Amino acid sequence: MLGGAIVARGDLMDGEFAVLAAMLPAERSGKRGRRYEAHRRVLNGIFWVLRTGAPWRDVPERYGPWSTVYDRFRRWRRDGTWQRLVDALQAQARKMGRIDFEFCALDGSVVRAHRCAAGAKKGAVRLKKAKKSRPWAVAAEATRPRSMFCVRGKASPSRSR
Repeated sequence: MLGGAIVARGDLMDGEFAVLAAMLPAERSGKRGRRYEAHRRVLNGIFWVLRTGAPWRDVPERYGPWSTVYDRFRRWRRDGTWQRLVDALQAQARKMGRIDFEFCALDGSVVRAHRCAAGAKKGAVRLKKAKKSRPWAVAAEATRPRSMFCVRGKASPSRSR
């Protein structure tokens, strides 16, 4: 328990919050008579949403009103607070030698979108010309493999009857 509140799994521990607290904007008093939610409580709510992938409106009450959690996230994104946090944490990790520059991961996945999603008009001229002059080209394009991975094997007959 921290200050009478129940600490949920995944919430910031004292040491973790101490590192972040020095980099966060100063807490201020509430505007228009409203109580200002503490950074720690709101940060835990933001991290809960990012960890679970749940909608903002589903933030548990222990983190404060969902709108406050979302507004603080959006405000910090807009004013560059998140980027300053990442930069400062990376600088600290580099200074301590905790970043491994030997490991690298590249993601080559591609998600193809329909040409309408890229802003092209439906029934583009190029597609119409291809249909008239080379109908097999359209069929070949539609049936070509979309993945780099290919598994080839023989289907075995089912033994269940």
